[in-house]
Amino acid sequence: MAQVGIFVGTVYGNALLVAEEAENILKEQGHDVKLFEEGTLEEWQYYRQHYALVITSTTGQGNLPDSIAPLYEVIRDTVGYQPELRYGLIALGDSSYDNFCGAGRSFDALLQEQGATRIGEMLEIDAIEQPEAEVVSSPWVEHWGTLLKS
Repeated sequence: MAQVGIFVGTVYGNALLVAEEAENILKEQGHDVKLFEEGTLEEWQYYRQHYALVITSTTGQGNLPDSIAPLYEVIRDTVGYQPELRYGLIALGDSSYDNFCGAGRSFDALLQEQGATRIGEMLEIDAIEQPEAEVVSSPWVEHWGTLLKS
């Protein structure tokens, strides 16, 4: 099956819970999965030939969490064009803030600008409507996992 790197950006741990659940689902489907709480450029580069799943929450200002911001910045500043990358994205946010899911939207926009191919639609989860994000993310991950080719 496919090799998947899950890259997590979390502030209070919700995105990490979603990522751990996604890791379990994808492994049950037979995929080879590794989770990175503070992913490096070297780890990212490896998964450019496979699949990356970015799962990130958003700070109140719409920014990336500290755990994933350095990875975003190094991808933006040094990677450039990466049309071979296939990825999925789950964005967690709170619609009571102006920049709802801003971190996930920024990451998606960067990867699109660099020529990467998103597999499926980006999933946006609103903490106001769904306090248990993994309830919404699990069916999405199950479907996403079926779209991957080894």
